[in-house]
Amino acid sequence: MRKGWIVGGALVGGGLAFVMLLVVGVYLVAGNLVGGMAAGGRALAKGAVPAAYQQLVQKWGNLCPALSPALLAAQLYQESGWNPRVVSPADARGIAQFIPSTWATHGIDGNGDGKRDIWDPNDAIPSAASYDCELAKYVKDVPGNVSDNMLAAYNAGAYRVIQAGGVPAISETRNYVQRIRSLAESFAAPPTRLDPTRQAAGAIDFAQKKLGTPYLWGGEGTAAQGGRFDCSGLTQAAYRSVGISLPRVANDQYNAGPHPSRSQLLPGDLVFFSHDPNDSRAIHHVGIYVGGGYMIDAPRTGAVIRFDPIDGADYFGATRVTEDGAKALPTSV
Repeated sequence: MRKGWIVGGALVGGGLAFVMLLVVGVYLVAGNLVGGMAAGGRALAKGAVPAAYQQLVQKWGNLCPALSPALLAAQLYQESGWNPRVVSPADARGIAQFIPSTWATHGIDGNGDGKRDIWDPNDAIPSAASYDCELAKYVKDVPGNVSDNMLAAYNAGAYRVIQAGGVPAISETRNYVQRIRSLAESFAAPPTRLDPTRQAAGAIDFAQKKLGTPYLWGGEGTAAQGGRFDCSGLTQAAYRSVGISLPRVANDQYNAGPHPSRSQLLPGDLVFFSHDPNDSRAIHHVGIYVGGGYMIDAPRTGAVIRFDPIDGADYFGATRVTEDGAKALPTSV
């Protein structure tokens, strides 16, 4: 729950021109910030993978050069949304969405308990990584990017990738490869400062114009709701106004792009707050960063859309919204 009311003054009155000046200024200041980097490679972003699966994804995502923890995380999120009990209409089962016939030949005993259980993430996640790497071996001599070819083989079969000499001209397969590759960026810690976009300034401008609007739980700003919003309804509408579609709830919005560290924040980044510092699924609040340690947010029932400080015990992290990242998010499981 955010506390305090910060008088907007010039920020509100100046409109988009002021916001653009603010954004450009912060971009220049932030140009050389590279804090939070892991030496020798990219780690998983904080909390992007549920804590129960973090070590599994980190370990098995390094099984072969064509795979990475972020790529494996993106596949699992796309396939099941981290739901270990989900069943698809095609009878694909569990967190990795194996069809039973595929599981029979490619499922492994990942935790060494003597069983291969399609429903157990301790078996299914290692099996997904193992299957990916097996496919990568099949297509290693195919021209093009080996990870792209591996993903294409996962979707369409290795024979089609070999026959096509790369990702086959199948719209579903090409979309699958693009979606996983884009979504993987949201699961990886950023290697350096990320390029800003003018869309961020437009999203801030939209939120500015809603300052003082009363909060409404479940609010999406419709006429029937009196133009009121809740926290994720506001961020969704702000980015929709600049052509980017976000999921409805805050803990899904967290995966809509890469995750800058606290020192790398730029105006337009979404900032998140969680009941659990290690779990993005426990996120309960989101706002739009505007610089100087403040955000615009819709805090709670009885409050209005306002400026609030972002630093607090429940600060979780941030997402730099990108069009590709948002498009990669599944709309349903």
